[in-house]
Amino acid sequence: MEQTDYREEYEREHLKCAELAGRIADLEAKNEELEWKLNRIKKNPLWKVSKPARNVVHWIIRQKDRLKNCGGPRGVLHKLDYKKREKAAMRQFGTDSFPDEARAAAERETVFPCMVKISILVPVWNNQRQFQTEMLDSVMNQTYRNWELCLADGSDEEHAYIGEICREYAKRADGRIVYRHLEKNGGIAGNTNACLAMASGEYIGLLDQDDILHPSVLFEYVKAINEQGADYLYCDETTFKGSDINHMLTMHFKPDFAPDNLRANNYICHFSVFKRTLLDGSELFRTKFDGSQDHDMILRLTDNAEKIVHVPRLMYYWRCHSGSVASGIEAKPYAIEAAKGAVAEHLRKHGYEHFRIESTRAFETIFRIRYQIIGTPKISIVIANKDHAGELRRCVTSILEKSTYDNYEIVIVENNSTTGEIRDYYTSLLGYEYAAAAEVQRSLDGKTAVVTYNGAFNYSAVNNLGVKHSTGEYLLLLNNDTEVITVNWMEELLMYAQRKDVGAVGAKLYYGDRTIQHAGVVIGLGAHRTAGHTHYKQHRQNLGYMGRLCYAQNVTAVTGACLLVKKSLYEEAGGLDEGFAISLNDVDLCLKLRERGLLNVFTPFAELYHYESVSRGLDDNGEKAERYNRESACFREKWAAQLEAGDPYYNPNFSLDRSDFSLKVEQ
Repeated sequence: MEQTDYREEYEREHLKCAELAGRIADLEAKNEELEWKLNRIKKNPLWKVSKPARNVVHWIIRQKDRLKNCGGPRGVLHKLDYKKREKAAMRQFGTDSFPDEARAAAERETVFPCMVKISILVPVWNNQRQFQTEMLDSVMNQTYRNWELCLADGSDEEHAYIGEICREYAKRADGRIVYRHLEKNGGIAGNTNACLAMASGEYIGLLDQDDILHPSVLFEYVKAINEQGADYLYCDETTFKGSDINHMLTMHFKPDFAPDNLRANNYICHFSVFKRTLLDGSELFRTKFDGSQDHDMILRLTDNAEKIVHVPRLMYYWRCHSGSVASGIEAKPYAIEAAKGAVAEHLRKHGYEHFRIESTRAFETIFRIRYQIIGTPKISIVIANKDHAGELRRCVTSILEKSTYDNYEIVIVENNSTTGEIRDYYTSLLGYEYAAAAEVQRSLDGKTAVVTYNGAFNYSAVNNLGVKHSTGEYLLLLNNDTEVITVNWMEELLMYAQRKDVGAVGAKLYYGDRTIQHAGVVIGLGAHRTAGHTHYKQHRQNLGYMGRLCYAQNVTAVTGACLLVKKSLYEEAGGLDEGFAISLNDVDLCLKLRERGLLNVFTPFAELYHYESVSRGLDDNGEKAERYNRESACFREKWAAQLEAGDPYYNPNFSLDRSDFSLKVEQ
């Protein structure tokens, strides 16, 4: 009997592979045909002669598109305002953010209960004179005074002036600068480890020889150590060019600690300060990860840390010059493989096997991680529906025809449809005549079920009923106005949902014009200060803020238009709160999962269209607005503490009035 079952399973898999191969062959044939037609056009003499005229036409179209993308003439003014705001931001987060003399004096005189000593490690090698003195000055000017600067110098004889500068500063530092010239340059890892051997502080900080610290950064860190018990700290940072830190190239305002972000991208980077005991006898930098030694170190130490604190202020100035990592990864190509190796070792430590780490289009060291899917658990796709046969047919057809994962069922929750067209479609799915009076009807092949909900429309209650009649280990809430793009969309969601530390997983959704409808949800965003989508209406090919549209990451919430979660977690969290009949029920669910200590994940590698046609009949706009206002007020009351604290994955320096990571700027 078992052999027969295995044979049937093999035949199904074989047939599926054959169908996929045929589909790929068809696409390749179509591609070849289109390429042939395109080449034929390009070789036409008339095409070649008309090139100058086409260039003029294309230029006119581009100008029209630019005007359109800006939102017309009014949008152009907005672009000009953005440039003005950008300049204001550089001042605001540059030297204008430095404390005035009164503030600096107050910080210097502050006595914390625990005046920890911070040893700042700076590996030195053939640095430029100006860069060396500016780095040293930025440490000497710290308003918090209990620091130690450890300098291990591997410079050659040609750069002997480095030692002279360091010894000169050491004389003025009351013993707080410890300098040592190394007999042999040990590279970044070796020289930094030499610095560590010289250090006597309870906390360790890492500073590059050509970068600059904000005068108050140590003060803010020690404050966080005392108030929050922080044992690992980092801040926001910027790259700058030349000798003026106000000449900023990229300002990086970071999320709070996000493990999935860190695995895909060393977003923490500078300025890391940590409790020395986190090393637990291990090396600070490991030479086998030279080029990405900081990513390796941060992964290891954050694993050991009990309280990781992000200080959301721009307090580290990363100088961009020829030869620096800030000038481009191409300056140190070996860093790419080192980073992959560091992430791989970290994943193996956490029990993951058979994963793949690939560079993304955003950057060579921003990674896509493919986790192994364990087994083939059943996924129940729950779709609420009323009428809209065309939209539902498009959605279901895309699931059936495009999905490579096949252990799923589709549970359609019917709610007060009136058209004969939708009844006919249900009949075609079931394989027998649909009966509106029946609560549950399952198709002959067991792949589809139609569940009837007779009450007034309540999105939460409708989906909860569908979940009740589902048979899968996982639930995939899906809107009826979606259409699958990525053939392995379920696998991309499942690889995260199967993890013990993950609650809900959401996909990247587009409008019909391929602009972004959903790429993660931020609480507090938008006019109602409830929740909103980031990167809203950005083009599909946009890399996102600091490459965020190119890697899977932790978010506070994802949209219920496409949300995968373990059924057991859904039930433990009480499902969708039926008090949120229409809106915010998905965000509420995600927050309940976070209360259980779980991470929510957005992945850009599961893509669908979300046409956002009205899933139910058009309601009166006034009534819809009033209803949303009521539910928004309820949401703000229920999650007041979380809204007050702010979204941990959305930097408080970003405006809550826009979804494009615009900064709060004082003008």
